[in-house]
Amino acid sequence: MAAFDDILESLKSFDTQQLNDINNVGSWPLAVKVIIWVLAFIGALAAGYFLHVTGLQGNLDKEQKNEVQLRQDYEKKYFEAVHLDGYRKQQQEMEQSFEAILRQLPSDTEIPGLIEDITLVGLKNGLTFTSIDLQPEQKYEYYIEKPIMIVVSGSYHDLGSFVSDVADLSRIVTLHDFQIVPRDKKRGGGSLQGFDRAADPASGMLTMQILAKTYRYNDERG
Repeated sequence: MAAFDDILESLKSFDTQQLNDINNVGSWPLAVKVIIWVLAFIGALAAGYFLHVTGLQGNLDKEQKNEVQLRQDYEKKYFEAVHLDGYRKQQQEMEQSFEAILRQLPSDTEIPGLIEDITLVGLKNGLTFTSIDLQPEQKYEYYIEKPIMIVVSGSYHDLGSFVSDVADLSRIVTLHDFQIVPRDKKRGGGSLQGFDRAADPASGMLTMQILAKTYRYNDERG
């Protein structure tokens, strides 16, 4: 107890102003030195915690986020692996469908045959052809468009059947921008700018101008 009392007495008699004089550390009471060393040790531990442990905590948070991302990637790849056979089958079906569509696109050498098919369809429906004219082709990224301007004459029913039969051809043909007017009996042709005095609506004969478009694969693209 006497030693403890001496320590307390030394602390009471210690002038805190002496802490400002580092050069006189040797004259400080032992108890003060112990307290200073304990505080310094605690400060070192605190600094080590914030410098080292805080850095480790940041790395841990980063790794936890990476774990979440890796887990999501794993689940995605696992799903793809489980359905891989289905994807391959779907890809084969798409390739087959694409090839089937390409086979419906005429090549340059097949355009005369397509025009012949259109002509036969028109004659089968009792139509009279005024003209079938190839228009300048239009190039796009994956395909080339080949317009064909057609002018035919016949009854309303026959014209409708012609349009339906052309759309049902094995080759892809789309029809656009049609105009229908009564047939001009005097000139034997079609007046496509409007109804004129020579038109004879009572005859039931009509002249139709229609733009047919067929397509081929653009094998010239890079």
